[in-house]
Amino acid sequence: MAGTAMGGLCLLVAFGISLTGCGKPSTLLEQIRQQNELVVLTRNSPTTYYEGPEGPAGLEYELVKRFSRSIGVELRIVIPPNFNDILPLVIRGDAHLAAAGLTVTEKRREKVRFGPVYQEITPQLVYRVGTGRPKTPGDLKGLLEVVAGSSHVERLQELQAEYPSLSWEEVEDVESEELLINVWQQLIDYTVADSNELTINRRYYPELRPAFPLSPPEPLAWALARGDDDSLYNAAVDFFEELKADGSLDQLIERYYGHITKFDYVGTRSYQAHIEQRLPAYREMFREAAAEYGLDWRLLAAVGYQESHWNPQAVSPTGVRGIMMLTRAAAKDLDIENRRDPEQSINGGASYLHNMINRIPERITEPDRTWLALAAYNVGLGHLEDARVLTQKNKGNYDQWIDVKQNLPLLSQKKWFQQTRYGYARGREPVRYVENIRSYYDILVWYTERELSEAKKTIPPVQFDSPAL
Repeated sequence: MAGTAMGGLCLLVAFGISLTGCGKPSTLLEQIRQQNELVVLTRNSPTTYYEGPEGPAGLEYELVKRFSRSIGVELRIVIPPNFNDILPLVIRGDAHLAAAGLTVTEKRREKVRFGPVYQEITPQLVYRVGTGRPKTPGDLKGLLEVVAGSSHVERLQELQAEYPSLSWEEVEDVESEELLINVWQQLIDYTVADSNELTINRRYYPELRPAFPLSPPEPLAWALARGDDDSLYNAAVDFFEELKADGSLDQLIERYYGHITKFDYVGTRSYQAHIEQRLPAYREMFREAAAEYGLDWRLLAAVGYQESHWNPQAVSPTGVRGIMMLTRAAAKDLDIENRRDPEQSINGGASYLHNMINRIPERITEPDRTWLALAAYNVGLGHLEDARVLTQKNKGNYDQWIDVKQNLPLLSQKKWFQQTRYGYARGREPVRYVENIRSYYDILVWYTERELSEAKKTIPPVQFDSPAL
């Protein structure tokens, strides 16, 4: 499904003119369908394409995977050695399109054709807290590094006319995330990152801060080769029109960014400390309980942290207690004798969450199924169903978390809860509950994946062809 080798990647047959039975030259889209393969250039990053717990993930990957299905072909992902190679490879015809979080700029428009805009970002100057926040490009005193070939270089060149002393280094063989880590480690003073990349990475490196934007919000779009053949471009236009019309685009953006719009530095740092200090004592318990019920142990651990911060002696004013903060009634139903016993509590929480997931209608797919189950874990299945009914009344999709979470807060408003079966509920709480768990889960996945990568030996990289314009 996914590949990375560029050496020998030559699509001359795919991009050359072939003849159909009637003698009419086939279009690019027809050729792609004949070969049953859409070749897409992207890059490894949390905003584009990466290997997640369930396999390939990332907003760009989700989009091109759906697009390949919409035109009835298989998808092949190709990752060039450098970001700077992406557009030249598109121009040269070594791929059908690039979906790599590409900002639309005037200089790029001269070289490639952009598809429909699907997201907006803001390029930001990034520094580490404690080193002094620059307020303008004229305040920069230190080493500024940016990814070679990125749109950030164009923005800096434009700013240089106003700030002649502005200087920077363009770096090959790195991703934006690596430069953010270098700022966090104080190996460099500054970098430039798109707002979505910074939002994701601040959860892992909390001391990163945006200093100022380099420009107003800018659009992102796929890049295609310029030419007279509009078939693939028109297919992309139709695809995005449908994606926007049925709400699927908003759903995908919510999946990757909806739970991380608010950043809590103290909370994030405290969580990271607890991963190091508290979690080891209970990690195997979470693993065993999750395995018994077919859950990801990191999700179960994230629920436990949201409930008690992994404190087995935790007690709430309402009487729920233990790591998973089980009620007395729930503990009785689950045959739990001591809610403060970590192993019993974790096993009980796993069973309870598994039961909630199974009670969500089967037609609801992941990850919405889990997010709705988590909301039910917090507020109760009855109140969740009330919120889904209100979602339907308000013309939303009651099977999608992005719409249900907009209607859950209505359960605390008399105008709305009077229309429901189970009445009043503090509807904002399950929204915060689910979004917090999603963020805790992401961070824990990052920690465990980092542990795994550090344990493995480094594999020598594949050598690639690097074309030049």
